[in-house]
This record gives sequence, C-alpha cells and structure tokens, in this order.
Amino acid sequence: MKRCCYNYCKKRTADVFDSLVAYILLIAFLGFSGFFTWFYGSDIFLTKQASLQSFFLTAYWTLFFFIPALTMRSLAEENKTGTIELLLTKPVSNWQVLWGKFSACLMLIVIALVLTLPYFFTVIHLGNGKVDIGVVLSGYFGLLLMSASYISIGIFASSITSNQVVAFLIALFLGIFFHFIFGMLGSGLPGTSGEIINYLGMQSHFDGISRGLIDSRDLIYFGSIFFLGLTMAEVSLAKRNTSE
Repeated sequence: MKRCCYNYCKKRTADVFDSLVAYILLIAFLGFSGFFTWFYGSDIFLTKQASLQSFFLTAYWTLFFFIPALTMRSLAEENKTGTIELLLTKPVSNWQVLWGKFSACLMLIVIALVLTLPYFFTVIHLGNGKVDIGVVLSGYFGLLLMSASYISIGIFASSITSNQVVAFLIALFLGIFFHFIFGMLGSGLPGTSGEIINYLGMQSHFDGISRGLIDSRDLIYFGSIFFLGLTMAEVSLAKRNTSE
C-alpha cells in the first residue's frame, strides 16, 4: 500500500509538470517577484541592505493569487470528466488521493522558491557577506507554510465543483479572509474579540516567521488551516463515495 501511495504521488507530480499551466505560473512568479523585489518599490540596490524582506512581501502576495490557479484543476477537472469515479476505485484511500494532489502542488512551489536562490546570493554580495541566514531561511519557511495552507484550501475548493474557474474563485474568496480581511477586522475591534479575529489573519503570523521569530502559535495556526482544508476535501470525497 505504501508503494502504491508513493507511485500515485509520483504520478500526480508528473501530471502537474506535464501541464503548461505549471510552467506559466513558474515563469510568472519569477518575473513578478524579481521585478517587484529589485526594480519596483524596492531600494535594495540603492541602500545595499542585506535583506530579502522585500522579496518575502512580494512572494506573499504573488503566491496568494497563483496558488488558486495551480490548484483549481486538481479535482475539478476530474469531477468534470468523470475520471474521479475511476480514481476513487483504485487501491488508494481518499487521504492518499489528497496527499498526492497536495504534494504535487507543493513540489512546484518548492521548485519556484529554489529558483529564487540567486536573490539570496545577490543579497549576500551586496551586504558583503553580512546576511542573517537564519532570518532568510525562516522567511522561506514562512512562504512554504503559507503555500501549504492555501494549497489545502484550493484543493478543497476544487473538490466541491467541476468548474475550474469556480474552483479558482472559491479558493481566492476563502483566501481573501485569511490574507487580510480577518486582520483588518481584528485591528478595528477592541478587546478579546479583536484579538481572536486578528489571530485568524495570516499576515501577522507570516510577518513574525519571515523576521526569524518562529512561535509555536504560528505553527499551530498554519497547521490548523492545512489540516482543516484537507479534512473538508476528504469529507467532500467521502460524500461522493457514499452517493455512488
């Protein structure tokens, strides 16, 4: 069973890279992040400041829009073509199906971030080697946590519809609340209620990690979104199994 799960995850990863969308998103991500990090709204070249904070902020917003586009076809396409029924009859569990989809999408994000390592080496050169490597690694770690959270939300959105555009819009709509609406609402409310709502916002958790402050509350936050998103997607698949 473990070998079957491994083979399935491997196949799903290969499917992602067989899609033209994956390469378009990779090129677009590198283009946007590079442009806004080095040439627009950034003074890295002028100050020669050894920091990648401008990149992390750019990637935080770029990935927010790109991940729904990446996940929208993960299950919606199979719902539309009817191959989901065939998939669910294979000797893999619902969780293995979801893990295969998730790992394939996350692998693409990992590759995209690895391709930005030249930014890191450039910053080291500008800062004459005086770079807090721990902060940089923490920033990349924060991007991975954020990406994992939005991938799980995107897979859930894709599991409840057969239309890729609808899946994209649902994932984007749900992500908007975590990305900034909860933070805006929380900052405007006093007392405990404001603190609770603000905790639901992703910005404060990501900002802390991207600055090298890894708190257990932030890890629990990202882990909870990841688990909730995939659990809801599993429930969606289980309902489909029951109705068959």
